Amino acid sequence: MLRQHLMLSEPAHDLWVEGRLLEELGIPDDKRTRVEIIGGEIVVSPGSLVEHAFIVSDIQDAFSRRRVLEADFRWRTAQVIDFNLPRIGDGYIPDLIVLTADVFEAASNQHARSLTADMIGLVVEITSKATAADDRAPGRQRSRPTKWNGYAHEEVEFYLLVDRAPNKSLVTLYSEPNPARGLYLGEQQWAFGETIVLPEPFGVEISTENWLPWEK
Repeated sequence: MLRQHLMLSEPAHDLWVEGRLLEELGIPDDKRTRVEIIGGEIVVSPGSLVEHAFIVSDIQDAFSRRRVLEADFRWRTAQVIDFNLPRIGDGYIPDLIVLTADVFEAASNQHARSLTADMIGLVVEITSKATAADDRAPGRQRSRPTKWNGYAHEEVEFYLLVDRAPNKSLVTLYSEPNPARGLYLGEQQWAFGETIVLPEPFGVEISTENWLPWEK
């Protein structure tokens, strides 16, 4: 993972929103490299590994099962969609976004480049060795604002963090965002091996039985 501090022709957030930041940085648009703005820093990360994608697939499958069982189940999942944080000038690419079917369709019909917090029900981030400090609440490894702060600032109601660190291996559902302070007041946790039970309005159960921490 690379952090960029460069002189740009325009503010980094403006370039990111317009889809021109990759070109400005001289990075090929290979559909795998992630370029995000986290706490005002430009962060360049490689594509995800297979075990990371496996967890994303499990979460999507859980939502899909509800959709099969209930014709009026309104929630959909989407990967690798830009999330714009205009209040703080950040721009993220969550591992997974959960949003309603009507909002998803409307954004598609409008050819939207990114989504904003009012369009999202839940965001999911899955940690790796390189990105864990950016996904968690600020701490010893990163004192600058993180995605945890950003999602709270933008009032994303639910943030599901799958932390694959060998010494943690926990899933945390953050809730009750405080936008003024940029933090979450509520949380619920599950260890790997337990079944995640997402509250309403989702009502989805997700097995973590086959999820693994990253290699030490």
